[in-house]
Amino acid sequence: MTSAEASPPALTHAVSGRPAPATEVVSPAAGPAVWHGAWTTSVMRPSAAPWFETWAEQGFTNQSLRQTVRLHTGGTQVRIRLSNAYGHTPLHVTGAAIGRTAGPAAVQPSTMRTLRFDGFTSTTIPAGERAASDPVTLPTEPLDELTISLYFKETTGLATYHQLSMTTTYRAAGDHHRDPAATAYTDAVQPAYGSWYYLEGVETSGPHRLPRAVVTFGDSITDGFGATIDGHNRYPDLLTERLLTADRPRPVLNAGIGSNKLLTDSPLGGDAGIARFARDVLDQPRAGTAIVLIGINDIQHIDDPVSGTEDDSPPVTARQLIDGHRALIRAAHTRGVSAIGATLTPFRGAAGWTPAGEAIRRRLNEWISTSGAYDAVVDFARALDPDSTGRIRENLHIGDHLHPNPDGYRAMADAVDLAVLDQ
Repeated sequence: MTSAEASPPALTHAVSGRPAPATEVVSPAAGPAVWHGAWTTSVMRPSAAPWFETWAEQGFTNQSLRQTVRLHTGGTQVRIRLSNAYGHTPLHVTGAAIGRTAGPAAVQPSTMRTLRFDGFTSTTIPAGERAASDPVTLPTEPLDELTISLYFKETTGLATYHQLSMTTTYRAAGDHHRDPAATAYTDAVQPAYGSWYYLEGVETSGPHRLPRAVVTFGDSITDGFGATIDGHNRYPDLLTERLLTADRPRPVLNAGIGSNKLLTDSPLGGDAGIARFARDVLDQPRAGTAIVLIGINDIQHIDDPVSGTEDDSPPVTARQLIDGHRALIRAAHTRGVSAIGATLTPFRGAAGWTPAGEAIRRRLNEWISTSGAYDAVVDFARALDPDSTGRIRENLHIGDHLHPNPDGYRAMADAVDLAVLDQ
C-alpha cells in the first residue's frame, strides 16, 4: 500500500484446493453426525529464516512423527485434517494413528487407533490441498490429550507446518507410527519452542450438539509465545477452561501465527491476516465467533525483509489497519460469524516500540472500542495494563515487554465476557 487511504486487498483463501471438510456427515444407522472442531492450528509455508530450528525445510524421509494436542471439546468419534497447502509435490502419508497420550511420545496401547483415508491406511495429498481422515471410535472429553502419529516412507519435500507450537514434537527413524512406546522417538523439537507438521485440525463428534466454535485469530500473543512448553496455558486454552468451569462448554480454536501481520505476507509470519482469515477462521467447523487480535506486528516490524517490509516501505497507518479490520468484519458477517474486536496490548519497552507506533496503537484501539464496527469488544490492553501506562505490568510479561507470561495469558482469558460468547 502506498497511501494512507489505500484499501487492503480483498479477502481470499491463502491456497486453492478442495473445500474444507464438511461439518456434518450422514450415517444411515445413527442419522446426521455433527462435527466440532476440537483443536486446530494455522499452517504456514516453510521459512528460510525461522527464528528457531525446525524440520520444515528438510522434510521427512522414512521417518515417523508423533505430535500431541489437547482437545477443547470431546465426543465419541474423532478424525484429523492434514494439509499440504504449501508443498511443492504430492504428500504421501504411508500410515497414521491416533490414541490417548501416555506421556512424552507414548500412547496408551488400548486406545491406539489406525487412521484411514477413504478406507485406505495410506493417502496421497496433492500439492496445495488437504485431506480428512475417516472417523474412528475413540471416546474423548474436553482437555484430553491425544497423540497423532504419521509415517512418511517417501521423501516429503518441504513440509507445510505451524512454526510455533509451544508443544514438543517427536521424530523417529523408520516406521513406528503404531508403536505405543516412546522408545524409538529419540529426536524432539524441544527445548526450543516446537512446531506442528502437516496437522491442521482434530474434530470430534458425539451425541450432543455444542454451541458454535469461538476462533481466536491473531499473532504470537494468540499463538501463545511465552506460555509454558507443553503446559497448555495460552489464552485460548485458559478461555476453554473458564467455559468448562462455568458449565458453558464450547470449542475454542487457536488460529494465531507468531509474527503474523494483518496487511503483509512475510517469510517469518506467514500469509497476511486478511489473506488467511477465510481459511483459518471462517472455514473452521461450525465457526460462530471470531476474537480478532492483530496489528501490532504491522506497527512494530519495519525495515525488516524477513518480517515482510523493505527499507523503502512506507510505515503503516492507523487508517490502513482500520480498513484491514473492517475487511475482516465484513467477511465474518457474510458467513454469519460474529466478530469480537480485541484491543492491541501494550508494547512500550519492547525492541520495536516507537512514539509513532504507540500513537497508531492507541488510535486503532480507540476505533476498536468506540466505532461500533465490531459486534463486541474485549479490552486486552486494559487486562495487561489496567493503569493505561502503555506498558504491560511487570508481573504479566516474559521480560520483553511484548509477550504475556502465563499469568498475563490468564488475565487475558479472564477479560473475555462469557455472556458475549453466548449471544
